[in-house]
Amino acid sequence: MVNVTVVVFTLSGINGTINYRVTLFTFTLLYYCVILFANISLVMIIILNENLHEPMYILLCNFCINGLYGTMGFYPKFLLDLLSSNQEISYGGCLFQAFVMYSYACSDLSILAVMAYDRYLAICRPLHYHSFMTKSRLSQLVCFSWFTPFCVFSINVLLTSRLKLCGSKIQRLFCVNWVIVKLACPDNDTFSNSVIAYITIFIYVSHGLFIIWTYMHLIKKCARSKEDRVKFMQTCVPHLTSLITFLVAIVFDLMYMRFGSKDLPQSLQNLITIEFLLIPPVMNPLIYGFKLTKIRDRILGLVGIKK
Repeated sequence: MVNVTVVVFTLSGINGTINYRVTLFTFTLLYYCVILFANISLVMIIILNENLHEPMYILLCNFCINGLYGTMGFYPKFLLDLLSSNQEISYGGCLFQAFVMYSYACSDLSILAVMAYDRYLAICRPLHYHSFMTKSRLSQLVCFSWFTPFCVFSINVLLTSRLKLCGSKIQRLFCVNWVIVKLACPDNDTFSNSVIAYITIFIYVSHGLFIIWTYMHLIKKCARSKEDRVKFMQTCVPHLTSLITFLVAIVFDLMYMRFGSKDLPQSLQNLITIEFLLIPPVMNPLIYGFKLTKIRDRILGLVGIKK
């Protein structure tokens, strides 16, 4: 295959929507507004209320900010593509979008791991909670949840940018690092990319194993006490719901990207690839807003409903 100098990529995943783009644009815009409203509202409620300046709520605030960050990398470009006759993106823009998508997904998992650690300390080590979860420790954990994926995927994108490409067509709605790597010419050395990919997998599988470990201890502890069971249902069930939803969406996308059939209808392919951008960003603020008592009471107070 002849090497080509790629200036722009073509996103072909949107081709199947040509007959109902205006309708899809309208619903997508409304849905994105819901995402913005739900997440920004929860962030502002936590920031403006000092009694919510506790580790659990600060971590939730970061969780919602990350949701805004990730959806910002997809929805504005997708909305523009729906109104455009050419669904193109520059090489630099594609790499940047790939970076945002991956760092968003992995930051979500990092924050969920830190939230699991926070719940483990609060329920299993309540007497030591405040000595462990100090402001300094909380700041370190928040920085870890953002800094680790940003560093890992900066290296990923940097290595990808050095590859010579022999294609420019991406059969998705947005850019993904692995898909760009697959467009590399056969004479490229992609060994470094593979090594970093395996390191990344190891890091985030470790995150998942850590979350499983914390929940094993949480369930064991809560089984002994009615008070702990109530605390688990109130604060851990939303976290567990967010975790399961996120993992199912991500695993579906990763499995399809690596092993999926191209014979599936384009609309179904699109749904699989954007599931992690559809469900978690709306579900997370809603489930935490209704389940956590302090936030729910504050929301009811804002709309004039007294408890």
